[in-house]
Amino acid sequence: MAGGKETPRQKMIGMMYLVLTALLALQVNSAILLKFKFLDDSLSNINQKVSTANDGAVKGIKAQVEKNHNLPKDVAVLKKGEEVREKTKQTIAYLQDVRDKLLVATENGKAGKGNNAYKNMSMEDKVAITMLGPSKNGLGYKMKDELNGYSSYIKGIVPTAGPLALDAKEDPGVTEQSQKSKNFAELNFENTPLVAALAVLSQKEAEVLKYESDALAELSKQVGGTIIVFDKIGAFASAESNTVAAGTKYKAELFLTASATGMRPSMTLNGSPLQVGPDGKGKIEFTATPGAFDASGNAKKSWTGTVRIKGNSGRDTTFKVTVPYIVSKPVMQIQSASVQALYFKCGNKLTVSVPALGANYKPGFSASGASVIQGGKLGEVTLVPNSGEVTLNVSSGGNAIGSQTFKVRPIPKPEIKCIVGGREANEKQGTPITAVRNLSLRAVPDQGFANFLPEDARFRVTRYEVTLVRGRRPAIPTMTFEGPDANLTNVVNSAREGDRLYIEVKEVRRMNFRGEQEEVRMTKQFNVPLL
Repeated sequence: MAGGKETPRQKMIGMMYLVLTALLALQVNSAILLKFKFLDDSLSNINQKVSTANDGAVKGIKAQVEKNHNLPKDVAVLKKGEEVREKTKQTIAYLQDVRDKLLVATENGKAGKGNNAYKNMSMEDKVAITMLGPSKNGLGYKMKDELNGYSSYIKGIVPTAGPLALDAKEDPGVTEQSQKSKNFAELNFENTPLVAALAVLSQKEAEVLKYESDALAELSKQVGGTIIVFDKIGAFASAESNTVAAGTKYKAELFLTASATGMRPSMTLNGSPLQVGPDGKGKIEFTATPGAFDASGNAKKSWTGTVRIKGNSGRDTTFKVTVPYIVSKPVMQIQSASVQALYFKCGNKLTVSVPALGANYKPGFSASGASVIQGGKLGEVTLVPNSGEVTLNVSSGGNAIGSQTFKVRPIPKPEIKCIVGGREANEKQGTPITAVRNLSLRAVPDQGFANFLPEDARFRVTRYEVTLVRGRRPAIPTMTFEGPDANLTNVVNSAREGDRLYIEVKEVRRMNFRGEQEEVRMTKQFNVPLL
């Protein structure tokens, strides 16, 4: 609770809360249900009057501010009061929405406050389902967060303001041990008839309005005048930009500045304290973060500074300024053997630089559609794609710089060449029998792929079969070779002119940049006539 001296109206509300708590402990009958309804109606009428009075308190603050010639400090107090009024209205509207949902759930429709005839004044089961829920997900649990969020906001104005929604173990008004284990929702809405639940909502609304009254009273005390004598005057110029292109206009403002000897102002930048030098000036320096860049690569941003001084009346006065600035999107430069597309499951090495950041460039990388390997040198990164498209995200010092999207190419299949006697076998004209004694199958990578990624373009024929065919039948049993090279002395000894050497590739493997091997799915056959 906010504490402090209470008005007669506030004391009456407190007494009604005690009555409400006592009624909840009784065995409910129709007469008691009517008393709950009368209590709800009474609280509702009082709340309307308190809300009207709080509107008047804000108007009173406004009148005092105008009387004091709209001093910046007083205007800030007025804005705070208007903010309190708005947040209170939002909280009251939230409680009204809970009320409406309760009425609908208990088949009463959106009757609202002051309805003279509820069809169902009890309906404890429907109240429990709505406010507690089957798995502690009812409206009562969210209501606790809403109420305590409001009280936390008021605590920034009235430090003694405590939480509005308490569990039984935290509520000093709950003395029965059997109730101590209940949370806020269970304490207020378990085994509770509709009209009692509505009375609880009205009582919580009364507490919200009480907190608002306390906050507005505190703000009213802060409205007053401040007189400051400035004895140091100088000139100051503020330019729109310190850089101007030839042929364009240079724009600036020239004005007087003033300060008081011995004044020790306190300053903040975006709410954080600034160090103030002996000359009374605060130095502003921060790292510009990215924003919503437009088509030109610019993002509009601003920083807020405050200067607080103490006037002759002893009251603090705070001056606030909001300064716009523009953040230019740093240009990323990506160097690679191929930046238009990456190769699937290969180690695509990139070098990413951002010249505008200079020595402040501390890159970090992440990607979608690929795994990322940070390089040993500044800006180096290796992407290993695992999907058809990769997006590389670049940051510096934790601040996002930009992203680049790449298409992903499949790895081109190698060309298999049959080498006999040091030359490529001639499948059209034939090859001398003696030349096939030493045979080798070479997997030659695509030239462009090999130029871009030589460490991923290492192919090898690891298994193939060789058959000497005479007419339509094998002349000798089929031979299988594990590896690219084969000694075909048996073929040379058995072959006749007009025979054919049938070669079928069974397995080709690729070694990647990590030294790992994977099978390449492909087939290849050779029919080499023997002369």
